[in-house]
Amino acid sequence: MEYVYAALLLHKAGKQITEENLKKVLQAAGVTPDEVRIKSLVAAISEVNIDEVLKSATAMPVAVTAAAPTAPTPTETKPAEEKKKEEKKEEEALAGLSALFG
Repeated sequence: MEYVYAALLLHKAGKQITEENLKKVLQAAGVTPDEVRIKSLVAAISEVNIDEVLKSATAMPVAVTAAAPTAPTPTETKPAEEKKKEEKKEEEALAGLSALFG
């Protein structure tokens, strides 16, 4: 996961996502870089439009919420504050996953 985060950090900073740049970011974060993982990540995202993936990732939780069943679920019996915390965690998890598979 830290490899994907490093790539996103480079993208946000406007830097090229290269093997060398990924290696530097990972080392700065205290991670021992794995050359094979770095090469495979760079190859996997070389044709990906990261901006488009991020846009669709932020829209995904809304679509998932809209598609939720209308019947009461066990989580609906919890206090409102707990529901909000759980929903936020779910949205964050979905956003992270969609960024990986976009």
